[in-house]
Amino acid sequence: MKNALTFDVEEYFHAEAFARVLRPEEWPTLESRVTRSTERLLDILDRERVRATFFVLGWVAERHPGLVREIASLGHEIACHGYGHRMIQHLSRPDFERDVTRAKRALEDAVGRPVLGYRAPTFSVMRATLWSLDVLIEAGFRYDSSIFPVVHDRYGIPDAPRFPHRLKAPSGAEITEFPMSTVTLLGRRLPVAGGGYFRLFPYRVTRRAIARINSERQPAMVYLHPWEIDPDQPRIPVGPLTRFRHLVNVGKTESRLRRLLAELSFAPASEVLTETGPLAIGDTR
Repeated sequence: MKNALTFDVEEYFHAEAFARVLRPEEWPTLESRVTRSTERLLDILDRERVRATFFVLGWVAERHPGLVREIASLGHEIACHGYGHRMIQHLSRPDFERDVTRAKRALEDAVGRPVLGYRAPTFSVMRATLWSLDVLIEAGFRYDSSIFPVVHDRYGIPDAPRFPHRLKAPSGAEITEFPMSTVTLLGRRLPVAGGGYFRLFPYRVTRRAIARINSERQPAMVYLHPWEIDPDQPRIPVGPLTRFRHLVNVGKTESRLRRLLAELSFAPASEVLTETGPLAIGDTR
C-alpha cells in the first residue's frame, strides 16, 4: 500500500516554537538554510526513486522560486503551507484569505500549474477555525491536510476521523481531508509518523505504527520539515522544553527517513487520494 510522504518547506526559524522570541520582521536578517536542506531531501528521494508532496510556505516561494521549480521539475507535488506561518486562530477571516491567496499565487507563478493541496501551519484547522475550510474551497484548493485527530496543547480535533474523508465546511461545501496519522492504544489516539513524533519515538515504533495503519487498509500520512535533517542549524535561545521539542534527535532524522523509504511504499498525497476511489481529487499534474 502507498503511504503519503510530505514535507513542510519552511526555514528553521519559522517553527511555532520560536513565534514568541522572533518577529517576522527579523526573519530576513537570519541565515537562510531552507535551500540546502530541501535539496538534501531531494537527493535522498531521487536515490530511492520516491516522489512526495512539498507543502511550501509562500514566504519561502517568493524568495526562492527556483527551489520551488526544482522540486516540481523532479516530479514532486507542490502544495501550499500558507504564506507567513501564522496559526489560523491568530488571523481574521480577511487576513487568512489574503495569506492563502498570496501563497497560492506565489507557488502557481513559480510552477505554472494549479496548486490543489493545503496544510495549515501547526495543524491549526481546529474546531474553532473550521471556517477556514470555506476560504480554502473558495480559493480553489481540492484537499486539506491540516487536522490532527488527537488531544494536544497547540492543535487537534480529538474526535475527527482518522483517515481520508470528505469534510463538510460550515457553508455546506465539501473538501477532501487527509488527516495526520494516529494509532489507537487502550482507547486513546496516539500521534505517529511525522515531525517531532518521528524524531522522539524509536524508529521501530514509527515502522510498526505505519504497518498497523496499513493493516486497517488505510494509508499513513508521513510528514517532516527540511530543518529536521539539519543538525547544524543555528540555535535560537528558548526554554528547555521548546528546545527539546525542536531539536530532539535531529541528528538521527535523515538515517531514519532513508530506512523508512527503503522499507515502505510512498507517493505524493494527491496520488494517494486519487487512488482511494470515492475520495479521488482528479489529475493534479
